[in-house]
Amino acid sequence: MSAEPSPPRWIGPARHELPLIDERGLVAARATEVAIAAAVERGQERWATFLASLPDRFRDGDLRDMRAAGMRGRAAFGPKDSIRDVLPAEVTEPLLEAVDRLLRELNRFDRSGRRE
Repeated sequence: MSAEPSPPRWIGPARHELPLIDERGLVAARATEVAIAAAVERGQERWATFLASLPDRFRDGDLRDMRAAGMRGRAAFGPKDSIRDVLPAEVTEPLLEAVDRLLRELNRFDRSGRRE
């Protein structure tokens, strides 16, 4: 029997080495949790399910996982199907801002070429 290959591991700095990215991930996690609670409260299970995995990924994921979570969070604001259509702006706008700020910081890190 052959062993299953292990999933690719993240090679790069730990989150605690990048405090701004870590902090932006935590803000995005909190904003996502607020959006999930609002979706559940309003009976919008589809959006609650869509966002459900994101808080943990924002809070505990490596940089690659945070980027993927950010892109999924950003996808909730599509031109034809948007979370804005079912949740109030006081919930959606902080989420959008938090995700965008996280993605901008991840892009800034990538452009800097700092890899360890």
